[in-house]
Formats: sequence, structure tokens, C-alpha cells
Amino acid sequence: MLFGKRKRSIHRILIVEDEPLVAFDNEHFLRDAGYDIVATVDRVGEALRFIATGDLDLVLADIRLSDGSGLDVARAAREKAIPLLFVTGQCPPEARGLAMGVLVKPYSHRELVAAIDALDARIAGRPAKRPPPGLSLF
Repeated sequence: MLFGKRKRSIHRILIVEDEPLVAFDNEHFLRDAGYDIVATVDRVGEALRFIATGDLDLVLADIRLSDGSGLDVARAAREKAIPLLFVTGQCPPEARGLAMGVLVKPYSHRELVAAIDALDARIAGRPAKRPPPGLSLF
């Protein structure tokens, strides 16, 4: 692609985050970066309803949610073959088999977009350009 940006495979994102300020910031920043934020939810049950539609390209999920675990969200996403990135302060070992990776909190908006770009590259079979330091891919 000469003088242009590669076409993204990740467009439609579900944010699952129970910290209101983080959720609000991520939703608005990612929307400004050109992503379609399908919804921002803070409960496992709400996340499962959106995942059931299958009309998502990526789920960003915290591990600790007010009504349960992001691991349950990840299991549902895996069943629908929807990529998931954990965005969390602590990632348990069992998360490795459920997600594409983890971005450790705290992270900047730039690091979040770089992490999504790294996942996009991996999905497309390309090497990631510059993954952010807080990103671990599984």
C-alpha cells in the first residue's frame, strides 16, 4: 500500500469495563480514532448479550467486573471466535488460553491503539510494528 494506511480488520469493538472513568475515556478515544464502539458495558450479562450477536471484531475486557469475571466474557467470545484483549491490572494464568493478549493497566490512549494495531496485524498474519511495552500477546 503506497502512501496509505492498511485497511483495518478490527472495526467494531465491545468495551467491558466497570471503572466508569476508564470506560468513558476508552469509548471516546477509540471512537475518535475511527473505531465503531458497539457498546460499553460493565456487567458480564450485558457483555454476553452483545457477544451472542457475533457482530464484533474485538472485545476489550477487564478481568474484575462488578458482577463476575472477565474470564466468563472471554469464554463466550472464544466460542463465537471473536478476538478478545484483556485490559487489566492483574492477569491470571488461565487467561492465556482465552484471549489474544493482555494490556496491563495503567496504559495510555496511544498504547491502547498500538495494542489494537498489534492484534489487527496478528489477525492479518503480519508482524506487529511497535507493540506497546505493556502488551503481552498469547
